[in-house]
Amino acid sequence: MTDEIEDLNDRYPGAGNFTFGDSKALCQELIALVRAGKKTATCGALRDFEDEPEAMPVVGRCDIAMNWGGSPALVIRTTQVQTIRFCDVTEKMALAEGEDDDLDGWRAGHEAYFRRNGGFSPDMMLVFEHFELVEDLDGRAL
Repeated sequence: MTDEIEDLNDRYPGAGNFTFGDSKALCQELIALVRAGKKTATCGALRDFEDEPEAMPVVGRCDIAMNWGGSPALVIRTTQVQTIRFCDVTEKMALAEGEDDDLDGWRAGHEAYFRRNGGFSPDMMLVFEHFELVEDLDGRAL
């Protein structure tokens, strides 16, 4: 696996590695949504980037989404990044995450996620990232 990651880092200079979600089941679900073309955005708490500013998404940069077990799953390219308060996320933005059918569902799911991962406030700042799938590393060429 180390050789595969080294090859990916050579192919995508500057790429960072990250994992969707906070559990194996959620990670697999979110990767499947990206593969299906339903998930074209993601978000995280701005506070999570304070200790690792290099992990902040950058427009044009490719990053590697890892499977829960640590193997590479996908390569995505960031197309847009914005910081926004949780309460200001629009339905269009929420739907781009592909996880829910409406803004209320997105809010409920993400509030629970943030409560599990450091705390929640309606006015907390998020990093909202839109992306495109560049490569599916399970052999399905794009």
